[in-house]
Amino acid sequence: MFNNNKNKKKTDAMNSNKSGKNLPSVNMISEGTQLDGTLKTKNDIRVAGTLDGEAKADGKVIVSSSGNVEGNIEADNADIAGKVNGEVRVTNKLVLRKTAVVEGDVYTKTILAEEGAQINGSFHMSENIESELKKKSKVSSSAKSSAKKSKSDSSSSGNQKKKKDNKSEVSALKED
Repeated sequence: MFNNNKNKKKTDAMNSNKSGKNLPSVNMISEGTQLDGTLKTKNDIRVAGTLDGEAKADGKVIVSSSGNVEGNIEADNADIAGKVNGEVRVTNKLVLRKTAVVEGDVYTKTILAEEGAQINGSFHMSENIESELKKKSKVSSSAKSSAKKSKSDSSSSGNQKKKKDNKSEVSALKED
């Protein structure tokens, strides 16, 4: 009559928490709240306020119509109704509501876009989007390290030139 096993099955089915513990499964940034930095979780993220940084979730990222993300989104699934200024990388399903505005490149396996949704960037869709994202991250990592190296090389050669110019000025002052 009072079998707890039935109730436990219902609770487990409703909980998308992957840790197996009975913890909240949605991380929320409420309207009027601003978070600066990277939000990384194994569960879901809901943004109704402002996230100035990255959202990385093993679950779903939801950006409500009042939500604003100034950074990249990486997730298994995403549902966007607000604004995103950055790349959106979704390994499964991306839903763009009619009020969604994405200013950046989109990578996804499947998409559902309502009339009025905007994507201002390139769009990449593939069955193997995970492998494409891994390739892209390797290329961008090597490009970043090359850019840092060339920047440090050019700044050090610029410093050497400045040192030579300063020596010339000192020599000219001594001659007077």
